[in-house]
Amino acid sequence: MVLGCTHAGTAAILNTVALHKDAQVTVYERNDNISFLSCGIALHVQGVVKDPKGLFYCSPEKLAELGVGTCMKHEVTDVDLAAKKLRVRDLDSGREFEDAYDKLIVASGSWPVEPPIENSKLENVLLCKNYGHAMEIVKRCASARSVAIVGAGYIGTELVEAFETQGKSVTFIDQMSQVLPRYLDPDVVDVVERLYVEKGVRLAFGRTVKKFVDDGHGKVAGVVTTDGEFEADLVILCVGFRPQTALFKGKLEMLPNGAIRVDEFMRTSHPDVFAAGDCCAVYNNASRQYGYIPLATNAVRMGTLAARNLKAPTTKHMGTQGTSGIKIYDWNIASTGLTELVAKDLGLDYSVSVLEDNYRPEFMPSTEPFLLKLVYEKGTRRILGAQVRSREDLTQSINTLSVCIQNGMTVDELAFVDFFFQPHYNKPWNFLNTVALQALPPV
Repeated sequence: MVLGCTHAGTAAILNTVALHKDAQVTVYERNDNISFLSCGIALHVQGVVKDPKGLFYCSPEKLAELGVGTCMKHEVTDVDLAAKKLRVRDLDSGREFEDAYDKLIVASGSWPVEPPIENSKLENVLLCKNYGHAMEIVKRCASARSVAIVGAGYIGTELVEAFETQGKSVTFIDQMSQVLPRYLDPDVVDVVERLYVEKGVRLAFGRTVKKFVDDGHGKVAGVVTTDGEFEADLVILCVGFRPQTALFKGKLEMLPNGAIRVDEFMRTSHPDVFAAGDCCAVYNNASRQYGYIPLATNAVRMGTLAARNLKAPTTKHMGTQGTSGIKIYDWNIASTGLTELVAKDLGLDYSVSVLEDNYRPEFMPSTEPFLLKLVYEKGTRRILGAQVRSREDLTQSINTLSVCIQNGMTVDELAFVDFFFQPHYNKPWNFLNTVALQALPPV
């Protein structure tokens, strides 16, 4: 039985059906749709993706065709782990009933953090997570003049560009002092912030939202922060996510934020309960600690592993580096592992190597500058993280460095890894070699 069906749940179901032919699979999902790619919301707002139906890669109908008991708009209200039973409510009819399972895969996902801000229930103060949110944002965008985005993570950052290119007046607000503080250091993202300002986006960083202003008719008219008030007739809250695991509080081991602890086979503290995706913690190879990293890539891997390990522990999770990428206007940016700021917060003794160069020889008809930043541990020389920024798409290099971190490689080893040379693509010393060569100690 599977509880929840976005990325982790969909992967778990499809793989269970494929691998365990004798399994009877049932899924309970609160929404009326599955597998929605929320990373495409900004693309739909911007008009790049015309049909939002393209943001789904599976459907309840497809699962039903595979023989899955597909229960949409059903909410699990209680779980008895000892008896292996669920209490379920049909959200359409209100009927409640019990169901039993042999193995349970919890893929209940996450929900946007809703901070306790005064007047947060005003009309046009919206969240951004699922298909319903996406449709509501597009609908309200049509008549909006001034938009405030609260939260400078990936979703907020992408929405800023989407609204600005639609001709809206945009204010970008976050408690931190920069864009994407969890994924990028200030010296990597500073060019993007300058570009925002050039395009008329108001950056209101280092400020906390205190209240939303009521226009007198129940609609939002502005945002009051700890340092200034800003006009807005549409507000999108994107201040992060928290795991939806209240059903299992006190029943399964969790991190303090409610993320379910799992081992390398996706098993929870209960032998017949697995968990995957945004509802649980994941091992970070860079920090060598368990943490909360709600990414779709982590979710599909974990869902796949839960299915593979249902009958016996056969396939281990290799951990994650939190590898991610983003395109902001014409800047291609990606990161993996720890930023310098995160390494500092963890108390690690680290150093950095920063390379700024053209990505291919200057004798070519054209080339583009890039910035590549490597973070590594001083004592062990182990690579901790990397970030790249360029108008040329060099983001696949971060996937290479993700593998390096996963395998515990040192900066000294990276300096002499065999990479090809071809003037169309790079220089005789690949830039991954070069950034590591800079970090070599003198002989």
